[in-house]
Amino acid sequence: MKSVFTLVTALFLGAMAMGQATRKVVADKIVGIVGDKIILKSDVYNDILDRQRRGEPVPENADCSIMEQILTLKALVLQAEKDSIEVGDDEIDALLDNQIRGFVQMYGSKEALEEIAGRTVYQIKEDFRQTFKERKLAERMRDKIVESIKITPQEVKEYFLKKDQNNLPFYESQLVIGEIVSYPKASRDLEKLTIDELNDFKKQVEAGTQKFETLARLYTDDPGSKESGGQYSINRTEKTWDPAFLNNAFRLKEGQISPVFKSKFGYHIIQMVSRAGDDAIVRHILRIPKITDEEINESINKLDSVRAKLMAGTIEFGEAVAKYSDDENARFTGGIKQGQNGSTFLELSQLDKDLVELLASSKIKPGEYSKPTPFTDERGKKGVRIIYLKTRTEPHRENIKDDYDRLAKEALELKKQRALESWFASKIPSYYIMIDNDFKSCGTLSKWMQYASTGSK
Repeated sequence: MKSVFTLVTALFLGAMAMGQATRKVVADKIVGIVGDKIILKSDVYNDILDRQRRGEPVPENADCSIMEQILTLKALVLQAEKDSIEVGDDEIDALLDNQIRGFVQMYGSKEALEEIAGRTVYQIKEDFRQTFKERKLAERMRDKIVESIKITPQEVKEYFLKKDQNNLPFYESQLVIGEIVSYPKASRDLEKLTIDELNDFKKQVEAGTQKFETLARLYTDDPGSKESGGQYSINRTEKTWDPAFLNNAFRLKEGQISPVFKSKFGYHIIQMVSRAGDDAIVRHILRIPKITDEEINESINKLDSVRAKLMAGTIEFGEAVAKYSDDENARFTGGIKQGQNGSTFLELSQLDKDLVELLASSKIKPGEYSKPTPFTDERGKKGVRIIYLKTRTEPHRENIKDDYDRLAKEALELKKQRALESWFASKIPSYYIMIDNDFKSCGTLSKWMQYASTGSK
């Protein structure tokens, strides 16, 4: 059997295809059964057709691979139900809302989505509901199977020694970096200037002398929405949005513009474009009050005193982050920067330009702290930060000393994979399995086939 862990992971990370939710392209029949869970021909082949429509490559024997993934999912769902694992309707509704927002962003508006789909948003959600519930149940069951799996240092060593020692991967220099950030507060005069500016934009739009989207393209400080005229699709329940932004947005009627308000990003005005329940399309203009050298110097002086405490050993880095950092993510990461995959080991190419230049100019060594240095973050917000270089590896072949954490993660995933494979080996014989003759030539399904009845249902 192909890696069960890889198959299960693919089920949770794979994107949902639009065609699967909007239309049945293949004439349906039952091509598989696990317990009382049926698999339709359309479940398998619509995924392939959607890839072809999008111009994506379709691997050889894709039908076999997809069938194996669905059999795996159905077995996990079946066992989850037997073990009384539950998924709340609120959780599924949140996942569905997030999927619809993605579609609306893709097609430009709710109306365009409904036209392309040939269904209302409500109908699209209902098309997805069972699939989303099954995927979440399967995920919970998978987590239950492997929740007790741990890895020991001896197992990590054994895993490393089993690798081909003559063909170990080569890694560029990697760093583990922490930072303490201070965002200076603008003066009251400059904050008032920003508020007055936004009020003027509001008056121009309401008077009909300017379009909101034109002003957003010209003046917003939000790079993520500048090209779209300040437009976003939002949902009232989405926790990633700033609460002040959501509260002000959902007070508005269509076409109405909010008063100026403050969020953690700066000052805004919002225009409501359209709304359907908890979903809305809005435009906004963000203005960040200018920060002067005086405010920057105040933050430098503040972090100078923090650095002195760190170097004197009177405060630990994690404690200093919790007490002094203005970075909203610091409480989750302890101030340690992370890559997109959650790894704390970062290559220089993953760091922002200012940080690379700071590391080069300051020449700090592992265990040392940089002087407070001004920078501009990805949102265009000015700040000051102290950099803590926790570790730095030289370019090297993989070894257990420099790469222990990476190896431990790999070894743990392998151990979980084997636990899942063992679980499936014990469970498959106890389930009723039916696989249609259309798939009898699939070598990847051999483990399932030996316990399955075949036929055309």
